Amino acid sequence: MTPVILLAAEKESAEVTDWAARVGWLVGLALFVALVYWLMREGWKWRGTLQGDLPELPAAPDEPGEARLTMSGRYHGSTTAGHWLDRIVAHGLGTRSRVELTLTDTGLDVVRPGATDFFVPLESLREARLDKGIAGKVLTEGGLLVVTWAHGDRLIDSGFRSDRAAEHNAWVDLINSMIKTTTTEGAER
Repeated sequence: MTPVILLAAEKESAEVTDWAARVGWLVGLALFVALVYWLMREGWKWRGTLQGDLPELPAAPDEPGEARLTMSGRYHGSTTAGHWLDRIVAHGLGTRSRVELTLTDTGLDVVRPGATDFFVPLESLREARLDKGIAGKVLTEGGLLVVTWAHGDRLIDSGFRSDRAAEHNAWVDLINSMIKTTTTEGAER
C-alpha cells in the first residue's frame, strides 16, 4: 500500500472516555436554554400586565357593509404609535398570525385564524402608511402596511403584509381618503 493510504487508514477518532462530563455539559446547556425561555415568557406576561388598562378589542358589527378592499397576508403585531419597538401584547395584539383584512364603510375587520379577531371602526382610524418595520419584523422600504388607530386613550400602529405587496398602495390611498372624508364630514356638523 502507498504511504498516503496507510496514513489515512491509521487515523481514527479518539474514543470518548469521560461520558459523565459530556452528559453534565449537555444537561447544563439544556437547563440554561430552559431558563432563558422561561425568562422570555415571564417578560411577555409582565408586558401584558403593564398593558392591562387597554380596553377590550371591538368586535365586528353584525352588518359591516360591502367590502371595499380585501387582503390576505400576515399580521406582524401592534405597537404604540410612533414607537415601532414598543410592542403591545395585551388582548393578543402581540401574536403574529395569518390575517384576512376587509375594509368596509364601517371600518377595518381583522380576522386572524388562531388568534383574537378585532375590528377598527372607521372613526378610530387615523392614518395608513407604508413602512419598513414594526417590532420584531423589518422588511424592505415600503414592505409593510401600517395602520394607525385609536383604542381607548392610546394610538396604536398595527403592521400587515399582504401576500401580494403591490396591494399596499391601494390600501393606503383608500384608508387615508376614507379618514379625510370622515374628518371633513365631522367638521361640517
